[in-house]
Amino acid sequence: MKIVTYNINGLRPRISQHGSLLKLLNSLQADIICFQETKLSREEFTADLVMAEGYESFFSCTSTTGIGRTGYSGVATFCRVNSAFSSKEVALPVAAEEGFTGLLEQSRKRLSAIKKNLPLEVPAELECLEGISKDELLEVDSEGRCVITDHGHFVLFNIYGPRADHGDKERTQFKLTFYNILQKRWEALLSQGKRVIIVGDLNIAPSAIDRCDADPKFEENQFRKWLRSLLVANGGPFYDVFRSKHPDRTEAYTCWSTQTGAEQFNYGSRIDHILIAGSCLHQDEKMEGHNIIYCHVTECDIMTQFKRWKPENASSHRWKGGRNIKLEGSDHAPVYVSFGELPDLPEHNTPSLAARYVPRIRGFQQTIVTLLSKRQVAAEIKNHGVSQLSYDDVNLKSCGNNSKRSLDDCSVSGSTSIRNLPSSNQKCDDFTPSISKHIGGTSVEAEEETVTGGAWTKLNPLPPNKMKTSKKARGGDSSQRTLSSYFIKKPNLSVVVDHAKSDVLPGQENAAVGQNGSYLLSDEVNSPNGTFVDNEENKSFPNSQLDLTPSISDADACSSSQKEKSDVALSEWQRIQQLMDKHKQVPLCKGHKEPCVPRVVKKPGPNLGRKFYVCCRAEGPSSNPETNCGYFEWAASKSRKK
Repeated sequence: MKIVTYNINGLRPRISQHGSLLKLLNSLQADIICFQETKLSREEFTADLVMAEGYESFFSCTSTTGIGRTGYSGVATFCRVNSAFSSKEVALPVAAEEGFTGLLEQSRKRLSAIKKNLPLEVPAELECLEGISKDELLEVDSEGRCVITDHGHFVLFNIYGPRADHGDKERTQFKLTFYNILQKRWEALLSQGKRVIIVGDLNIAPSAIDRCDADPKFEENQFRKWLRSLLVANGGPFYDVFRSKHPDRTEAYTCWSTQTGAEQFNYGSRIDHILIAGSCLHQDEKMEGHNIIYCHVTECDIMTQFKRWKPENASSHRWKGGRNIKLEGSDHAPVYVSFGELPDLPEHNTPSLAARYVPRIRGFQQTIVTLLSKRQVAAEIKNHGVSQLSYDDVNLKSCGNNSKRSLDDCSVSGSTSIRNLPSSNQKCDDFTPSISKHIGGTSVEAEEETVTGGAWTKLNPLPPNKMKTSKKARGGDSSQRTLSSYFIKKPNLSVVVDHAKSDVLPGQENAAVGQNGSYLLSDEVNSPNGTFVDNEENKSFPNSQLDLTPSISDADACSSSQKEKSDVALSEWQRIQQLMDKHKQVPLCKGHKEPCVPRVVKKPGPNLGRKFYVCCRAEGPSSNPETNCGYFEWAASKSRKK
C-alpha cells in the first residue's frame, strides 16, 4: 500500500494542469491520496471535481465567513478501490469523519433531524480541555482542515495545519488550540490500541535541518518544540517517517516561497509530514525488536518529480523578481510512504461521508410533483410544435421538492422561460414568435420564417387583432433599424434628382430615386416642382444638383481643429512619458549590477505602504553567487496608502 500527501494549492488548477481529476490521481500512483488546500466550498461540488472512476473521496470544506477565509483551505482524501460495496480492501475506509472535535457530525445530525433545541455534547476525550468552549471547538473545525478515515488497521488523519505569522496573536492562539485538540484526539485513539497515521501540511518545520535559513533560535519556537515532543526520540509516541528513513539528509524540502523564487535554488522548508504511532501488526508474543516502521514501512521519500522548477529550466526560466514565466504546479512537493502487504478487512461498504452521497453529486430524490411537472412541460412543447426545443433541453430548477412551486419558477435551457409557454387555453398563434416590421415607429407583426430541421418554413401571419404597437426605435447607430431603411441607400456627396429616370417600387410610391439609383425617403422629395426641401433647415436647392459637400472654409476649420487637438494630446502624452521615465529609474544591486525590483511594505507598522528596492535574483544559499545578493534600499518617497 502507498499513501501520498500533497498540498496541491487549489484542486481546480491541478486538474487543469493534468487534464482531468482521474489523470491527476493516477499520476501519483498511490492507494490513498491526501490533498490539502483544495480551495473548494461545498456549494462548488461537481462530479468532475470530486469524483473519479475507481476512487472514493472524502472532503472537508471551509464553512467560515471570516475575511479572506471563503473558499480557503480544505482537505480531501481519495481512496483507490475496486469496489465501493462489500469490499475487503484496506484502502476503502470502514468509517470516515469530517473534522476532529466530533461536533460537526453532531451538528449535521441535529440539523437534519430539525432538532435545534438539542445541545451539542463535547466528546469525552476533549472534556479535559480547560478554557475552550463549544463554540471555539466548532470554530476550529469550521475551516475544513481535517478528514479522518478509519482503515481498520490504522486511523488516518489528513491535516492542513493553520499558519500563524509572527506577531499575529489571534491566529497564533487559533493554531495552539487546533493542535491541542488534535493531540487529545490522537492520545485517545492510541489509548484504545489504535494505530494512528498523520499526514499533511502541518506548517511546521521541526528542526534546523528542515529549514534553509534556520538561525540559532530557530528551534525555540513553541510549535517546533511541540512537534518534536511528539516524536519517539523525545519520549513521544510518533515516528517522523521521513527522518527515520533519511536521518541525515539535508536540503530535503517540500515547500518553497513563490514570492522570492526560492524553488530555483531549492531554498525551502520541510513542512509536509508523515507521522506514525502504534504497535506492530505482527501477532508475536515476543514483541522485542518489532517496530511498525521497520516491520511494515518499506519506503518514504519526497516526490521531487512534481517540483515546478526542474534543472532544464535554469537557463530559460530564470526568476527575475517575479517577472519570470509562471511555472506550472503547486508550490509544494508530494511525500509518500509505502507499506508491505497488509491483511484484508472484513467486508464493508463506503462510509456515508463519501462524495458519492453528496446530493449535488448523486442528485435529489424526485417526487410525484417533479414527474408531473416534467410531463406537463413535455406535453406543452409537443402540442405546440416547438421543434427547436427537445425534452432534454428543459431544465427544471428545484420544482420537485416543493409542491407549492409553480412552473413559473422553472426555466427552459437557453433564454426561453417556461412562463412564456402557452397555457392550455391559449391559442398557438399567441405563442408564435414574430419579427417586427417597423413603419413610422409602429411595429406590425409580420410573416416570419424560421428554421425547422434545417429547412426554412414560413409561419402563418398574425391576424389584424393580434397586431401590437412597440416603442419607437431609439436614435443612434446602435438602435434597431426599420424595415424601410433596408430599401434606402445613402446619397453620395453630390446627388442629382432625376424624376424622369426614377422608378417607383411597390410600397414606395412616395419615394423618389436619384440619378445614381439611390432611393430617397418620401419626406425628402416633397416639392411638386422638383425642389428638394431640407426638413430641419427648410432650405431649397435647385432640382438639377444637390451638393452635400461641405464648404472649403468648413473643411479647413475642421482640419485645423483636429490638428490642434492632436498636437495637444501628443504634448500631454510626452509629458506623462517623461514623468514615467523619471519614476522608472531604479537602483542597481551591488552584487550583480542589475536593476532592482520594487516592493511595498504590507506588514502593519510605521513603514506600512513604504516602497523599497531589492535584488531581482531568486533567493538561495549565500554560498552561491548566482542567488539573491541581499541588496536593499528604501525608495525616496513613501507611497500613499489608498
